[in-house]
Amino acid sequence: MPYVAVSALSHPGLLRERNEDSLVIGPWILCAAVTANPQTLVFPLGTPLVVAVADGLGGQPGGDVASALVVRRIAAIGPALSSEDAVRDALNACNRAVYEVAGGDEGSEFATMGTTVAGVVVQPDSLLVFNVGDSRVLAASRDGLRQVSVDDSPPLEPGQRTTSIVTQCLGGAPGYSAIHPHVTAASLSPGDRYLICTDGLTDPVTTDVLDEVMREHDDGRAAFELWKAAITAGGPDNITLAVVRVADE
Repeated sequence: MPYVAVSALSHPGLLRERNEDSLVIGPWILCAAVTANPQTLVFPLGTPLVVAVADGLGGQPGGDVASALVVRRIAAIGPALSSEDAVRDALNACNRAVYEVAGGDEGSEFATMGTTVAGVVVQPDSLLVFNVGDSRVLAASRDGLRQVSVDDSPPLEPGQRTTSIVTQCLGGAPGYSAIHPHVTAASLSPGDRYLICTDGLTDPVTTDVLDEVMREHDDGRAAFELWKAAITAGGPDNITLAVVRVADE
């Protein structure tokens, strides 16, 4: 029977006092976690399976609240995410929910809380890739890693590899602001692998290192080695990642 294996972890890194990242894998969620031990979950290929990370905005109160709210809502609606429009509608609903909880128009202390989100919906013959913000989805193949999400970030200056600025996210402003989610469809076949992660992995670790780890390891070992690479690079931010693999037996 075809199945989907997902190996994931979430860790605060070395410099942050708390983890404001959250993670959803089907009905399973992880919020504000402190673990370096990957968990591997296996699902039959059939009902839409959503796997996503959410990175609460640093420097703003309530980032952990925003990211947890989003993954809980996505987990609840995940099996119904059968089309690009359904994913867009879900992300727009998450955006409204963040603003409602923030109570920005009323001067709440969480008025500017927000989060990025990125993930995939695995279906029997296709994959929906989505994101808002700078968390990423990367496809792993024999030709190397290829980013399939779209960073919502300003253009980089010459010699600049990363930026902490995002041009859109869920919430993140005192008053409501609409979003324009990135959602694309791709074909799916046995052996396909994807890496879904927050920028706590991709900022300190170069694409060459990520590619090397994904080529050498599968599933839980890959997730652990990716986390270790981020820690070795200084672990400057929360690290949340999921390795998704589609198999036919």
